[in-house]
Amino acid sequence: MQEIELKFLVLESRLKGLMRQTHVKSSQVMQLAAHYYDTPDQQLAQAGIGLRIRKEGDTWVQTIKAGGDGIAARLEHNAVLDNEQVQAMLDNNEMMPDLTIYADTPIAEALADFKLKKLAKNLTRLYVTDVERTMRLLTESNEDETDNCIEMAYDQGEIIHGTDDSLRKAIQEIEFELVSGDLDFLFTTAKTWCKRYKLCLSTVTKAENGGLLINGQKHSSAVNANLSQLQIDKDSSAPAFIRAVVHNCLLQILPNSSAIVAGSIDDDHILQLRIGIDRLRTALKAFADFSDEINPEWLPILKQTATLLSDYYQLAYINAQIEPELQACGAPAVDWTTDIESIKITPINTLQANDFQITLLELIAFTMSDSSIEPQTDQLAHDKLTKVLSKQYKKCFKTNKQADEVSDEVNVAKLVSNNVDVDLDVNTDIADNNQPESELLNQLRDLRYISEFTAPLLSKKKAKKKTKRWLKRLIKAQKALEQLNDDNQYQQFYELKSTTDTNALYGAGWFTAILTDDQSHIDARLAKFADSSTFW
Repeated sequence: MQEIELKFLVLESRLKGLMRQTHVKSSQVMQLAAHYYDTPDQQLAQAGIGLRIRKEGDTWVQTIKAGGDGIAARLEHNAVLDNEQVQAMLDNNEMMPDLTIYADTPIAEALADFKLKKLAKNLTRLYVTDVERTMRLLTESNEDETDNCIEMAYDQGEIIHGTDDSLRKAIQEIEFELVSGDLDFLFTTAKTWCKRYKLCLSTVTKAENGGLLINGQKHSSAVNANLSQLQIDKDSSAPAFIRAVVHNCLLQILPNSSAIVAGSIDDDHILQLRIGIDRLRTALKAFADFSDEINPEWLPILKQTATLLSDYYQLAYINAQIEPELQACGAPAVDWTTDIESIKITPINTLQANDFQITLLELIAFTMSDSSIEPQTDQLAHDKLTKVLSKQYKKCFKTNKQADEVSDEVNVAKLVSNNVDVDLDVNTDIADNNQPESELLNQLRDLRYISEFTAPLLSKKKAKKKTKRWLKRLIKAQKALEQLNDDNQYQQFYELKSTTDTNALYGAGWFTAILTDDQSHIDARLAKFADSSTFW
């Protein structure tokens, strides 16, 4: 069967109010003791599979979870075990899962890459969970007299290392699982609870938390964009295409967001989350007319979130990466700690905001909604994509021409200031000379993301090398401009910092010198990209 579930972390400040709603007369409290199994090198975890034997009240249940959409839906198989047999295994310290029960079940495909006999011999108990679960059912009657039903479960307890019970990790989360009825009821209910108790979405399962405990990690590594997970085909309709693209973006956004709301301050989580949001914003703008269900309110919320993340990331990156590099070159130390601490809205504050969490829920609901009932379901995405790409491509070259004109005017202005005779009438605001280049960077970045999303549909088999080469040149041009933009911002940070700390003058001068070299590199990259023929 398929499990559809939304999991949230609970803020301590909202716990009392939440507990009043979970501990009602109709709720049930159950102690759950679960044993999780994998190979010593965690082959199952690497394949996205969780395997456990859990005592649920007086019943022992063997459960395996695998596959799914990577967000809210997973394949799940439960098998009730014989209590006497389990007790005998416990008495002899020999309790192990039975993998033979998965033959001829939907879960068999997830285990197809394993030799089950060999896997069974290598299984070991890696960790256990000791959790108190408070459950209640949330129901609603439909017009057709059927019931929508959700199981709400609040879990509080800990994960315990399988061989060292002094190593533990606390669990405090709430789950909403659709038992029967419409998906809309699940998301509407989740949004109501999210607003009321400031819940934060998390894609981190107990199995993943157990793996982190075993590996001595607090959080999983940052997740990059993975276009191999973009599930589209040549006959995708426009509504199906945009859902697949949004889903692909969420596969990058949600794990990084989950790590940050759980307490991570890792620069990579912040960076990859921001990149994921940028990809999503590009998709929602470029393919806005591919679906009637795209909410225009998503974009401003995503933009604000990305901006706040960038503001924090820039200072954190300077402190953690740029400053050590400069000091290695002989620069005096500059302390950025106070500047970072003075930022009022940190990444965790940004992501805990209700409007962002509600937006995430609505985006997940959008990807899981039925695209075939939309009016545009008879329109193939393939037929609309060429126009989107061509429009963005032309926009880039128009902005590039404007950037060149501004650059020429700035160079003339410099000659005038150096008493060199010129015959041109220059009237330009040099302070704004980076505006076209910043705009060009944004447009190239958008073109890159649009191209990556659309290449599987528009790139012909015989022209895959051409497409790959074109994308490579585009990315190099984008990264060159990105480096210029970053160096310009670092220069400004150090320039401003020098007003209170003269040690920062070294960094300001360093980046001023680097900026001089950046432009020729950018011109070369842009020229090479301009000479490449498009793949569509």
